[in-house]
Amino acid sequence: MSASPARAGPLSNTAEPRWVPSVAVQAIHRQQTLEHGGLQGIRSQAALDAALARPQQRWSYGELSTIPQLAAAHAEAIVRAHPFVDGNKRSGFLVAVVFLGLNGFSFQGSNESVVLMIQRLAADDLPWEELEAWFAGNSVLAP
Repeated sequence: MSASPARAGPLSNTAEPRWVPSVAVQAIHRQQTLEHGGLQGIRSQAALDAALARPQQRWSYGELSTIPQLAAAHAEAIVRAHPFVDGNKRSGFLVAVVFLGLNGFSFQGSNESVVLMIQRLAADDLPWEELEAWFAGNSVLAP
């Protein structure tokens, strides 16, 4: 995607974002299931690939331009696609946080708000605009 135009906007980078590679996403999933319990493994490689491609497509087509928007898109895509046997909510959120970090941001939300928002996302009870605003409001440029 190096030929894609750069995106600008508040909280955005001027170049293409750094994406979280699939191998890193799988390592995040593996680590969080070891630490917090749950079954390891990919339920559907196609679902994982599609979930990781979704934020990139939305950036490429100009639908999303800020790093926090794209972090929200990562969480939404993974949580809703259920690519893993277990731990999709945790993995989706952690991948979003790693994406923020790769792109110069940190996440500042409380543990309580994370649990509430990600559970609502998984229950399909969280409108995109609210998820996007929550990530934007809790993402700050890293020092």
